[in-house]
Amino acid sequence: MAKKTSEVNHLNLVKNDPWLEPFEPAINGRHNNYLAKKNELTNKGKSTLGDFATGYMYFGLHRTDKGWAFREWAPNATDIYLVGDFNNWEEREEYKLKQKKNGVWEINLKPNAIKHCDLYKIKVYWEGGCGERIPAWVRRVVQDEATKIFSAQVWNPEESYTFKKKKFKPNTSPLLIYECHVGMSQDAEKVGTYNEFRENVLPRIAEDGYNCIQMMAIQEHPYYGSFGYHVSNFFAVSSRCGTPEELKQLIDAAHELGIAVIMDIVHSHAVKNELEGLGNFAGDPYQYFNQGERREHPAWDSLCFDYGKNEVIHFLLSNCKYWMEEYKFDGFRFDGVTSMLYYSHGLGQAFCGYGDYYNGGEDDNAITYLTLANDLIHEVNPKAITIAEEVSGMPGLAAKIEDGGYGFDYRMAMNVPDYWIKTIKELKDEDWKPSSMFWEVTNRRKDEKTISYAESHDQALVGDKTIIFRLVDADMYWHFKKGDENFMATRGIALHKMIRLLTCSTINGGYLNFMGNEFGHPEWIDFPREGNGWSHKYARRQWNLVDNKELCFHWLGDFDKAMTHLMTDNKNIQNTPIVEIWHSDPDQVLAYRRKDLIFVFNFSPSQSYPHYGLLVPAGAYEVILNTDDPNFGGNGLNDDSIRHFTQFDALYKRAKKEWLLLYLPARTAMVLRKIKE
Repeated sequence: MAKKTSEVNHLNLVKNDPWLEPFEPAINGRHNNYLAKKNELTNKGKSTLGDFATGYMYFGLHRTDKGWAFREWAPNATDIYLVGDFNNWEEREEYKLKQKKNGVWEINLKPNAIKHCDLYKIKVYWEGGCGERIPAWVRRVVQDEATKIFSAQVWNPEESYTFKKKKFKPNTSPLLIYECHVGMSQDAEKVGTYNEFRENVLPRIAEDGYNCIQMMAIQEHPYYGSFGYHVSNFFAVSSRCGTPEELKQLIDAAHELGIAVIMDIVHSHAVKNELEGLGNFAGDPYQYFNQGERREHPAWDSLCFDYGKNEVIHFLLSNCKYWMEEYKFDGFRFDGVTSMLYYSHGLGQAFCGYGDYYNGGEDDNAITYLTLANDLIHEVNPKAITIAEEVSGMPGLAAKIEDGGYGFDYRMAMNVPDYWIKTIKELKDEDWKPSSMFWEVTNRRKDEKTISYAESHDQALVGDKTIIFRLVDADMYWHFKKGDENFMATRGIALHKMIRLLTCSTINGGYLNFMGNEFGHPEWIDFPREGNGWSHKYARRQWNLVDNKELCFHWLGDFDKAMTHLMTDNKNIQNTPIVEIWHSDPDQVLAYRRKDLIFVFNFSPSQSYPHYGLLVPAGAYEVILNTDDPNFGGNGLNDDSIRHFTQFDALYKRAKKEWLLLYLPARTAMVLRKIKE
């Protein structure tokens, strides 16, 4: 008897990794959960997930042909009033909502009942209490500078923004991501704006060779210092940086420059605030969130969504579609995926074997939601980009849904930055092992693409250090002027380039860099808070440092630009095999090949090697990138204009390989390209 669709074994995930065979029932079970929920939400396939995820078009405040319509889902409410500037913040009968079915409340108003920029909230009554709340589906929230109180704001400008770039296709060959935070993207000690970012930073990103920006802190959040991760209003653009139109203009400008725009979206948790957020929306602390001990995240001081509720799935899926349709975002980097996957949030778990991913400690409702989200996003835009920030190594996260995976396009290679930090902190330079480095940057599942990075915003926060600061430390303040470099500065400059080149050149999907780290931005990130006197000194980017040709920063920036252009000049390099040519831990030398390119590293801090032999395909090679180039702060010990010809060895005639003899200065790396005959 033929198996039903829901009983099909999804062998592709297991075929790619036979060690998953014992867990195939669990893999199939999770996939079947997704199929069943999709079937339920789409009325057995009579509609689509896109049809389901349209809550933003119904709930919230909308201008209509007859005036205004406002709707809210509040099943625990007994009465709801609209209050605001338009009625002197008083409860009036003409602004009272009517209760409909399934906990939905509604009011229809005349055109002159409210106007653009009016502030408002809803006054909610429930059994035993009442309170003012900001609507859950609100699209605009502003904070009063004097009182610091947040309010919803009617947003209906006479001229809405019209996108000039109607169609855009992200360039993922390869994907080079510039992680950025608009608020801290300016030199000035203040909150930067969408307009300033568009005018001042976007051109830099384009010139530097990145083809994607990952925007943090877009969804409204009450506390600026949360880096945007304690979201209160999921459909509202953070008003600290400007208006919705200004964000749309920024995204449009990025698309015109060929730059994709993805959002760092937070669906893993929500801020606990009741007045600004969803914490106790209508007297029901569990309306959107888990019950009991699972309601609060033990480490993040935030609330955890109940992904088992269709209304919550509706809210979050609609959120994904909203940002893509309304703002033309090209996809999302999902934050905190590990926290979603496990009842324990991954806290205190080592994840040493495959059994740790299938032992009953996984939240199947969250897994179903994530799979549905990826399905929806790619239904809305087949070229969309989705990335999972996930540290446990859950198999199948970035595998195709039809193969039994969860459907992300990429997963973050979070092991790589941890490895570099551990290496720099714990090992002497002469103990760095190329074999270990190569294993770390290439150790990944064959059926899942990753985003590799040496450091992101996480490594730049107070309490941590960027790579350049770990390498150079306080000497950055005194010896980063050209001609005045000391040993620590020279060492740091050399290793900063080598670490990035090794990380970037071994990608199987994409590469990420946090804003400013490409040129070795000094110090740390510390947002304004009571402990620092609400200072913006460390919540900015000092572009003047890289622009100053008298300082060493521009060497690092120029190298990063050359490196990214090398990657984009070799289209789809991320899909080419990485073939190890040689490694020697005693010599601290590593060499590997990707198609016609050969990458050679000498991590030795003191030993240079003349005539170092590497077996490579026979032919002539030219140097196309060298960390020792004086233009990048190197010593220029090689003449990179010279062509290198391989030397015949009868032993390797059959393999069509010959010896490539190179001079490898200490602490340098070079990239050579085979010259076509």
